[in-house]
Amino acid sequence: MISLVAGICLVGPSPGGVWSAAQAATTERVVVNRFSGVAIEGFDPLAYFIDGKPAQGSAEFEASQAGAVWRFQNEGNRASFLAHPEVYGPQFGGYDPTDVARGIAVAGNPRFFAISAQRLYLFSLEANRDAFAANPGRFLDEARKRWPALQDGLSQ
Repeated sequence: MISLVAGICLVGPSPGGVWSAAQAATTERVVVNRFSGVAIEGFDPLAYFIDGKPAQGSAEFEASQAGAVWRFQNEGNRASFLAHPEVYGPQFGGYDPTDVARGIAVAGNPRFFAISAQRLYLFSLEANRDAFAANPGRFLDEARKRWPALQDGLSQ
């Protein structure tokens, strides 16, 4: 089952910081804001599963994991994430799986997402999310093959 929510790509100030095309190019294994180190613009990764949409986390409920700072809405979400980051964290480190399938690492925008097979995927473009939704297996098979080599080229 795939869950889709239309998002809006903002260029300019946003509650979790600034997202722009310039920040989309990254060399980190997990996509983070290059100034703050915060992953997925400070959105709570569990909110995608619980609320079905992105929701801002709080600096009050932060955790460091995989070289990134993650924010949560409450202590329960934080604890669940720390117990199972492989389940709740965005797959491919937050990179767009359609681009990973093509052999390139492009940061996903946390406003464009899908949940497929109980895993979170972020997309750089709404069109990529829609293409993924039409045939997730096609993209995931190729992305899983290419991800190890791409990951090796990213910083630790």
